[in-house]
Amino acid sequence: MNKQWMWNVVTVLALLVALVVWIVLPWSMVLAIAVLLAAWLVLTRTGRLSLAAARIGIASLPQRWGASSVIVVGIAGVVGVLVAMLAMGDGFKATLERSGSDDVAIVLRGGSQAETNSVIMRDQVPLIENLPGVARGSDGKPLISAELSQVISLLSRSDHSDTNVQFRGVGEQAWAVRDNVRIIAGRRFKPGLREIVVGKGAQAQFEGLEIGKTLQLGKQEWTVVGVFASNDVHESELWSDTQTLSTTYNRSAYQSVNVRTEGAAGFQQFKAAMEADPRLKLDVETTRDYYRKQSGGLSKLISILGTVIGAIMAIGAVFGALNTMYAAVATRAREIATMRAIGFRGVPVVTAVMLETMLLALLGGLLGGLVAWLVFNNYTVSTLGNNFSQVVFQFQVSPQLLWTGLKWALGIGLVGGLFPALRAARLPITTALRET
Repeated sequence: MNKQWMWNVVTVLALLVALVVWIVLPWSMVLAIAVLLAAWLVLTRTGRLSLAAARIGIASLPQRWGASSVIVVGIAGVVGVLVAMLAMGDGFKATLERSGSDDVAIVLRGGSQAETNSVIMRDQVPLIENLPGVARGSDGKPLISAELSQVISLLSRSDHSDTNVQFRGVGEQAWAVRDNVRIIAGRRFKPGLREIVVGKGAQAQFEGLEIGKTLQLGKQEWTVVGVFASNDVHESELWSDTQTLSTTYNRSAYQSVNVRTEGAAGFQQFKAAMEADPRLKLDVETTRDYYRKQSGGLSKLISILGTVIGAIMAIGAVFGALNTMYAAVATRAREIATMRAIGFRGVPVVTAVMLETMLLALLGGLLGGLVAWLVFNNYTVSTLGNNFSQVVFQFQVSPQLLWTGLKWALGIGLVGGLFPALRAARLPITTALRET
């Protein structure tokens, strides 16, 4: 009994190590393992016996479709939830990372981590626009946009609840600074008027943003005159003239200044000049770096939560697989004993049960991945970003995430099938033949 207990402990430890290695294996190594396994099954006598025994078990699956479906559906649920959660994190991260450029700098107050806690005085803007490295338009004007960010409340289309939305005031050069922003319906707002253009993501997620509608913001009426697309975080925002916005909300300073620089060299020149001017105690970085930092914390949290939830569900799926496969082994005890009596040794029996379980796990992984892709790929949602306003983004179910889900499924199958397989191989033939 003591020896058996030690053997079980060693088996569990070896299994845990194998699972860790399996999760981190690249697809090329997994493919190599699959090729080696297939070659062993086809080219060796033990492998062919394993394959023959596996065919017998797989052929009886339709007779055990209820119990077998427990494994398939359970693993499909694990994979579906895991892939969906990771797709949400990847989608949020991708949206923010697309929002930046190496040619556009964002200027914030020294020590500020986000626009919400940044203040840039109006008399600092002329100093910024005259620094070397700032790009200029065809009219010779510096391409900079001094901006404000005001959080407003709008109703969500999905459940009609109040949600925080970013209302951004931008300068007249904002369209040239962010050259990926384009009007797709209506027109641009006119400076000096209470007119708004809305991101297409915001229009899809929040009520009352159709062209021609009026909004009551800051005790004033604003008219929606256009819709813009940018394929980044700004599609979650409403834009208007920064001077009009500052007057409405009594804002005497800006929060950020976005500057288009003359390429990477221009950015370095601009940054060095900023640091050398004692009148400008401001921080500057590329918008690509800024939005990448903004995405890091939340996307990591979503990924951790997805992994934890997936692991909890995986434990449940493992127990379901164990229960099902133990029952299958018990039901087929005489069949397994007969095979062993006519020459099927321990390795073919273990391999046969494992192949059967892994097949069910593979089906569950494929089903879960397919459901996740059909339901969640490009599904649009919004979540609270670092500026305390909603960021609209899409789930991204990538091939990499589907592959991760499939590896989890096969890992569950490995754990769920191993111990029943070992029991089948260890069961004395005479005992098994007496079982019903």
